[in-house]
Amino acid sequence: MTLTPTLFSLPHMSRLPFELLLALRYLRPKRTFVSIITLISVIGVMLGVSVLIIVISVMNGFDKELREKVLGFNAHLKVFQPQASLRNYALTMSLVASNKNVTGVAPFVLGQVLVDTQPESGQALSAAPFMRGIDPQSESNVSVLPSSIVEGSLDLSGRGLVIGSKFALNMNLRVGDHISISSQRDLKKMRENRGKEGETMIMPDDYEVRGIFDVGYDEYNAYFMVVSLENAQDLYDLDDSVHGLLVKIRDPYRASEVANELQSALGENFEVRTWLQDSTMMQAVLVEKNVMLYIMFFIVIVAAFGITCTLITFIVLKTREIGVMKALGATNRQSMWVFLGQSLIVSVLGVAAGLGLGMLALHYRNGFLNLMRHWTGFQLFPADIYGFSELPSLVVPRDMIIICGGSLIICLLAAAFPARHASRMNPVEALRHE
Repeated sequence: MTLTPTLFSLPHMSRLPFELLLALRYLRPKRTFVSIITLISVIGVMLGVSVLIIVISVMNGFDKELREKVLGFNAHLKVFQPQASLRNYALTMSLVASNKNVTGVAPFVLGQVLVDTQPESGQALSAAPFMRGIDPQSESNVSVLPSSIVEGSLDLSGRGLVIGSKFALNMNLRVGDHISISSQRDLKKMRENRGKEGETMIMPDDYEVRGIFDVGYDEYNAYFMVVSLENAQDLYDLDDSVHGLLVKIRDPYRASEVANELQSALGENFEVRTWLQDSTMMQAVLVEKNVMLYIMFFIVIVAAFGITCTLITFIVLKTREIGVMKALGATNRQSMWVFLGQSLIVSVLGVAAGLGLGMLALHYRNGFLNLMRHWTGFQLFPADIYGFSELPSLVVPRDMIIICGGSLIICLLAAAFPARHASRMNPVEALRHE
């Protein structure tokens, strides 16, 4: 027999519990089938944890980059009156700004217009972008637009406007070019007067391109242009009213809470919308992150079954040792913790190795993408689709704790059944294998 009473004197020679000492002895590397399965179990847990860390960190990176780009041009909250323009908006701005979580407020007018270019030669181009009317002084408090001008300047005086970099490229526009803008009001009047006596043609307004902006997000660069608040009010017959207010707060993740506070302060005649409600892409990223977390945990569950198989095989091979151990006075609890200790050691090694491998892979993620692009000639992460030149990632300590802790618990639960079976084994029946 391989187990002798001297084993029970080991706790006197070491501070480690008897159960853990025996578990370590059983896990001592040997060239056996069990040791190979144990190694495979460690590798399985390692791969599961590392894949979870890589996927969740990349999704966090997407979320952070998209949020910065989307919220750089759009504010965290929008305040407006449903089915009506916002009159006496200065009073509403002061009320919104009095909230302790609000860091900036700015009025805006937003709508779609028809644009025709005026090239010196060649055919004119037409488009229907969104036009945003802003107050340049207060706009710097809620968006990155004033600091995102890459050509020209944010000069909205007179009939000046600024356009997105991709819109300028698509429409072949440069600083100093002129475009014609027809508002929905003008188009509606022409449609109503069509065929009537005294029908007149309403000429579009002529604007000059004073600057080109790049806010880091292709959708805004391609479909938005900006004019002064006064010109936008004139195009939409708003007099001295606006469509709403853009609000920036200290913590974007508290948008719903602050929106409820503002809603209570402003009353039922107002509506407050958050950035999550207005951005379906941001909602999609958050949902995908949570779904991927659940799906990837199944990889860890599969790896945990490897630990179960290892323990079952090990218990079958060590049946007589279990019988001797119990015959010498080991309790059911001690017997169970010998095998749970084995699972704990395998799980900790696998989780630690997975954490290290995941962090290493995240560090070299862009180098790996470049290598794969060189080998395959295929763009695995096209910048023109995702809007990022590199694969983003963000390591969140809370997510690392959830992944590592959750993986450890899953592995221990997977080992509970075979360990309990070993602890309840009858010594007489076990010794029959002698």
